[in-house]
Parts: sequence; structure tokens; C-alpha cells
Amino acid sequence: MILVTGANGFIGRALMAELAAQKSSVRGAVRHSGAFLPDCECVVVGEVNGNTDWHDALADATAVVHLAARAHITHETAEDSLAAFRAVNTEGTLNLARQAAQAGIRRFVFVSTTKVNGEGRESAYTETDESAPEDAYAISKWEAEQGLRKIAAQTGMEIVVLRAPLVYGPGVGANFLRLLTAIDAGWPLPLGGIVNCRSLIYLGNLVDAIIVSLSHPNAANTLFLLSDFEDVSTTELIRRLAAALDVKPRLFALPRTLIRQAAIVLNKRRAVDRLWGSLFINSSNIQRELDWLPPFSMDIGLAETAKWYRRVRGDA
Repeated sequence: MILVTGANGFIGRALMAELAAQKSSVRGAVRHSGAFLPDCECVVVGEVNGNTDWHDALADATAVVHLAARAHITHETAEDSLAAFRAVNTEGTLNLARQAAQAGIRRFVFVSTTKVNGEGRESAYTETDESAPEDAYAISKWEAEQGLRKIAAQTGMEIVVLRAPLVYGPGVGANFLRLLTAIDAGWPLPLGGIVNCRSLIYLGNLVDAIIVSLSHPNAANTLFLLSDFEDVSTTELIRRLAAALDVKPRLFALPRTLIRQAAIVLNKRRAVDRLWGSLFINSSNIQRELDWLPPFSMDIGLAETAKWYRRVRGDA
């Protein structure tokens, strides 16, 4: 039995569906009964924090995929943002891991973020680089990774840490969905001619990597950085998304200094820096150790994302 936390989330739904398709015995953990998935075994665990009781969810399980997390908050309301992220992403993760070890769980797969490596630089990140998390979300994930390694050393439970970049695919939200909407609406975008390098991963590729990590002997107590193995500039991504949507991109170039000045006024400096900056990774380690390659190309992933977008908008 495989326990998947955050089972009704963007990644969780896709993972649950694929595990069920492969005839794996799988159980989803959700916060409330209204989040139950159709035709799936689910158990309510309530809020994820340092006090969550995972006893029923872990019953008869042999492996855990931990996806449940406090993700980026567009309009943060917590007085202490770091404490709020730590409560879920650090304390909640380590509480689950301790109970999992006590329950005899063999392997614990933790989906983390490449933001643990840092916010970007002009060379590719690797697993051997010193971690440099900057925001509260990345710090909480990094602290969870550190705690998981200690639990593995103390209990013998195998830990696999997967650091993922931006994930896209059917069901995507946040900035990626906003970008899709802007391109489809034909909005003029001042993002032409950007020379940078960004790593992404298609949802289907991430799900495949998670499933491989659940059983491959070489994955035990290892960290892997994941991507589509195709890095793109922001400008190229927009063009490829437009092609997937079968629309013409309306791109024009403005000086970066002008965009940054406007971003400062609008309090969007970090968002603009992400559009112009590079954040890419070397994913060769998972290929070398697990013989894993993404089953889907980026073009296929973008095409599937565009199909979903058209369907939910009622255009298909």
C-alpha cells in the first residue's frame, strides 16, 4: 500500500490516477471529506502540522509519497510567514516521517523544490551544490530535508528527496495559468528577446519520476534534481505555449531597466526578476543512478496543458 498525502492537489490527483492505472494499491490522505477523490481510497487527516495523527492513513502502508505542503501564498496574511510555512512543511513533514518510521514504512518520498538550491544563477544547479534557500517556502522545505535525513539515519527508513522546478500540466494554476490566459487573449507581452535559461517539469514526467523513486534500489537515501531535460528562455516558452494554443504570440521588447523600475513601483520586483533571470538545473544524476529519462517531451507536455486549458474554458 502506497500512501499519497495531498492526494487531491495538482500533483496528487495525477499521481493517484497513474498509480491506480498501474494497479498499485494506493490510499490518498486529504484534509477533509469534501476532498475525496472518486474511485479512490481516501482518509481524512485534517490539517497537516506537528500534531497530525497519521495512524489510520499509515495502516498497512509500505511507502509514503509526501506532497501535502503550504505552497506560495500570493497575498500572505500570516503575521509570521516563516513560522506558518514551518508548521506545515517542516514540522508537519517530520511528524509524518516519525510516525511512518514507527509504522514500519520502507520508503518515504519527499517532493521538495529547486528553490532550496537558490533563486537562480548563470550556471546549472546540481545535487552537490550548497543549499541557499531564500524565501520562507524554500527554507521550510530545506529544513524538512535536513530533518528527514536525521530520521533516516536514526530509524533505517529510506528517504528519497526530489527537488522539482516549476511544474506545469493539466490543472496547473498560479502564474503559469495566468501566462496561458494572457497568451490566449492576445495580450501584448513586453517579454521578447529575453536571454535566460529556465528549467521546468511536465506533470507526467514528475509523476513518472516519483513512481520510479518508490521502488528503485539506487534511490534510497538520495537527492535528485528533476526537469524535462529541456531548458528554455522565457521568450521561447511563450512562443512554444502560443504554438500549443495555436495562437500568435504578441511579443515586444522593452529595456530590462524600464521593466524593473515599473516592477518596483508595482511591488512586483521578484516576479520580474524570475522572468528575466536564469534558474536551471543539471538532471543527469537521476539518469545516471536510476536510468530515468522523462517519458514526455516538453512539446508534448505543453500540448497536453493547452488541451486541458481549452477544455476547461469550453473551447474544445
